[in-house]
Amino acid sequence: FTFIDDCVEGVLRLTFSDCDVPINLGSTEMVDMNEFAKMALSYEDKQDMPIKHIEGPMGVRGRNSNSKLILEKLQWEPTIKIIDGLRKTYFWIKGEIDREVKEGNTTDFSKSEVVQQVDDSLMQLGNDESTV
Repeated sequence: FTFIDDCVEGVLRLTFSDCDVPINLGSTEMVDMNEFAKMALSYEDKQDMPIKHIEGPMGVRGRNSNSKLILEKLQWEPTIKIIDGLRKTYFWIKGEIDREVKEGNTTDFSKSEVVQQVDDSLMQLGNDESTV
């Protein structure tokens, strides 16, 4: 995970560099989804709230990036910690929801929908006339 400010900084540095190889702009911090959820819950002092596992495809246990190449090519790496970037994002979203509610929006923002994606529809991306 990388906060948008670091993403923009990295893309700008990459754009104005002579680097000609793909670079991962990701954070070197390792985090799994349970840790990520606990971080978000901590902002409202709800870290004791149970985390409900939603069945889905098994992925990697955690995500992080190796910054060796980005340091070599750009002499830079992301600086915003995941917990700080998530905090900014969390309170921005909360502010947007509060604004929507004040404006009379009656959407139940506490509900979400699990979207199931199948390979067939993914394979259609880019092949549809509308996306060409």
